Amino acid sequence: MTDSSSENVPGRHRTRFPGISSRAYEHPADRSALVALRKLSGFDTVFKALSGLLPERSLRLLFLSDSVRVSDAQFAHLHTMLRDACYILDLEKVPQMYVTQDPKPNAMCIGLDEPIIMVTTGLVELLDEEEMRAVVGHEVGHALSGHSVYRTILLFLTNLAVKVAWIPLGNVAVMAIVTALREWFRKSELSADRAGLLVGQDLQASMRGLMKIAGGNHLHEMNVDAFLEQAEEYEAGGDLRDSVLKILNMLPRTHPFTTVRAAELKKWAESRDYQRIMDGHYPRRTEDKDTSVTDSFRESASHYADSVRSSKDPLMKLVGDIAGGAGDLGGRLRDRFTGPSAGGHRGGGNGNSPKDGGPGTTGQPEG
Repeated sequence: MTDSSSENVPGRHRTRFPGISSRAYEHPADRSALVALRKLSGFDTVFKALSGLLPERSLRLLFLSDSVRVSDAQFAHLHTMLRDACYILDLEKVPQMYVTQDPKPNAMCIGLDEPIIMVTTGLVELLDEEEMRAVVGHEVGHALSGHSVYRTILLFLTNLAVKVAWIPLGNVAVMAIVTALREWFRKSELSADRAGLLVGQDLQASMRGLMKIAGGNHLHEMNVDAFLEQAEEYEAGGDLRDSVLKILNMLPRTHPFTTVRAAELKKWAESRDYQRIMDGHYPRRTEDKDTSVTDSFRESASHYADSVRSSKDPLMKLVGDIAGGAGDLGGRLRDRFTGPSAGGHRGGGNGNSPKDGGPGTTGQPEG
C-alpha cells in the first residue's frame, strides 16, 4: 500500500473531493438492499463465520503468482489512473491492482481486510484511456464503500452452492443468501458507476465504456442516444408476462443490464444531487458516525416510491395502481396479462368467451 497523493493527471481540470463519504454517491437502492440483506435470517452468522475463515492470504498469493501487479514498472498507465482515482475520492490507501489474462471484459474489487482490484486483459484492450479511468474510479468507489467484503463472500458462497447442491435443503439455504447478495450487488454497481463518473468527470466516456462492454469495440457502429432508447424500450415494453421474465432473467446476474446502467447514470449526472457534489456540497466521512439510520430508510423509501410512480414497467404500474387504490384489480390483472377483453367488457360471468381469446378459451384451434 502507498499514499494516494497524486497529480490531476489528464490535461483538463477535474474537481477533487476531500473527505468525501461514500454516502454522497451511493444509490438509495444500494443502501436499502444492504439493510435488507443484513436482516436476512442466518446472514449475520454466515458473515461472521466467513469473515474469519475465508483464505484472504491465499487469494493474495494467487494474484501474486498468476497475475500481473500494477505498479510504476508494470502497466504504469493503469497505476497512474489508480493513484489519480484515489486522489480524486481522497482514499487514503491505494489498493493493490492486478491484471489477469481473460478475454472477457471484467473488473472486480474483492478482499476482507484490504481491497484488491482485478481487471482483465479483455477490458484493458477494449477501453480507451478516459473510458478506463471511469472503470478504475468505479472499482475505487467499491473500495471506499466497503463493498469488497460482501463481494468476496458472494464469490465464496456461489462456489459453495455448487459443492453442496447434493445435500438436501443445504443448497436452498445457501442460495437464499446468494440471491439476496446478488440483489444487493446489482444495486451496488449503480453506486460504483456514480463513483466512476465522479473520478472521470466525463459522462460521454462513461457511456462509451458501457456501450463497448455491451457491444464490443465498434463505436463507429453505435450511438449513445439509440443505446439509451433500448433502456427505455426495455423498461416500458410488453405486458406483465414480460415484467416477470425480466425478473427471472435478472436473478442469476451480479450486474444490472448495461443499458439500464447507462440510463441510471445519465439520469444521475443530470440531477441536482450530482451538481451539488461537483460544487463541493457533499457529506463527509467525519459525519458518517452521526448519520441517522431512520433518515437513510426514509430516503430509500422515498426513492422506491418515486421509482414506482415514474416507472413505465407494466408490473410497476400495477403496483402503483394498487397503492393508489385503483378499483377492479381482477380486471386490471387480466388485462395486463392477456390484453383487454372485446369491447372492454368486464361485466357478468367471467368477462371472456372462447371467441375473444380470454381465459375462457380452450386453446384449441378453430374448426
